[in-house]
Amino acid sequence: MKRHEEDQEIQAFFQAMIEKDLEIQEPDFPEFKKSKSINWWIPMGIAASMVTGFFLFGEKETPAPPTPIDEVVIITLEQGPDQEMQFSIEHTNEMDMWESPTASLLTEY
Repeated sequence: MKRHEEDQEIQAFFQAMIEKDLEIQEPDFPEFKKSKSINWWIPMGIAASMVTGFFLFGEKETPAPPTPIDEVVIITLEQGPDQEMQFSIEHTNEMDMWESPTASLLTEY
């Protein structure tokens, strides 16, 4: 029986709390009106950006093929007499020989 009395006390306590809560007045808040005029600006902006991008970046001219080189200049660094380094400059119409700049690493080191 004691438990039944405790349950009634708890129910009465919470019933009193509910009645007090019902007496509290809620403040009036202004209604928030969502404007529908902004919603169409987003898709219009995206579409305008895509159209602008298409016209600016869509069509690219293909570059002309490279023209053959009329003259080749070969600059080499050679070791001269007395261990001096000298530049040698040659002008030619064709490149008949090419040596890798790192080929000397295979023979010297």
